[in-house]
Amino acid sequence: MEGLVLLKALVTRLLFVLHSLVAVWRVTWVKNERRYWLLALLNLLLVLETVLTLKFKRGRGYKWLSPAIFLYLINIMPSLWLLEMHHENQHCSNLSEKLAQNFSRRGDVNQPMVSHKYTNEMDKIALLRLKDLSMVCEPVWTLGLHQTLLLILILGRWLLPIGGTITRDQLSELLLMFVGTAADILEFTTETLKENNVRNNTILVSGILVVWTWSMLQFPLDLAVQLKLVCPSSVKARGFLRLFLCQYSADLWTIGLSFFIQDGPFLVVRLVLMIYFKVINHMLVFFAVKNSLVMALHFYRLVALIMATRASMQGCPESLQTGHSGPDQPSESGPSDWEDTSREALPLQASPVTSEEEITTWYPITSWELWWLCFP
Repeated sequence: MEGLVLLKALVTRLLFVLHSLVAVWRVTWVKNERRYWLLALLNLLLVLETVLTLKFKRGRGYKWLSPAIFLYLINIMPSLWLLEMHHENQHCSNLSEKLAQNFSRRGDVNQPMVSHKYTNEMDKIALLRLKDLSMVCEPVWTLGLHQTLLLILILGRWLLPIGGTITRDQLSELLLMFVGTAADILEFTTETLKENNVRNNTILVSGILVVWTWSMLQFPLDLAVQLKLVCPSSVKARGFLRLFLCQYSADLWTIGLSFFIQDGPFLVVRLVLMIYFKVINHMLVFFAVKNSLVMALHFYRLVALIMATRASMQGCPESLQTGHSGPDQPSESGPSDWEDTSREALPLQASPVTSEEEITTWYPITSWELWWLCFP
């Protein structure tokens, strides 16, 4: 078992290093300068972290933070920045146009009789052009690096050995959160940077990349699932704020991620693009509305948590605070504590069934159960 843990730790970090090296190679190819290979030296930090983790933690992770994922982001972020800031972007459609022009110059490919020699010559030209595909289709390469980055982050967090106090259930919850987060981040980069008005503005591209980099910092953190604490009874006597932070620390961290790291900054960028830069399309409007809706739902969740904490401070269950207005009035939201006790103490056969009103008052049941009782 210990050997499997070490193997998973090494394989995951090797995957991080290989992907960052591919990004560095792509930068040197696009820039046509070998000095950009110096970016590969950033992987030495990940190598050092691997040695320390294997020596002191036996390959297992840390509590609340994943240094391997954080260093992986440090390794690959500069390469993606350089690729996005590169001004000589070309569309892949240009490749097909150039191939068609070259083929038309050498003859009509639609002629019914084509010699075998001429066909081989055309195949050689096509192979030479496809060999330069990586230089022509830069947007596709950059988008592929963005997509594989997010996939490797999720896969790497899954493969990394569990450490600290995180459980498998918490890890599965964290991975599901990462899937939704990664999809939103990929939509943000593709929908904002694909516009020509945005691409031609270097300052605007830099601002979008800053927000994108800031949103990626949530991947190394595990606070959203590890802060679910069981609050002692003594915390209630210390005040509302302490009880609120103790009970709902994980929920507050999730709300904070949405407001300050992901949905909030994304909404600001999209509103600036639409209002100030006049970049308006139906996808940009849709995702702006989506970010607004997510933030509104998180705010609604925050209000609900505050109300639940206030109800807990008063010493009553939350379910009794909404509909129970007096000792003689039945609750609208559910049965009272006395009704629950009587339900457990007395079996259903012991209570006489006289009317529908008495049934619903004494023992709240569903309509199907009521039908079965009245018409056996």
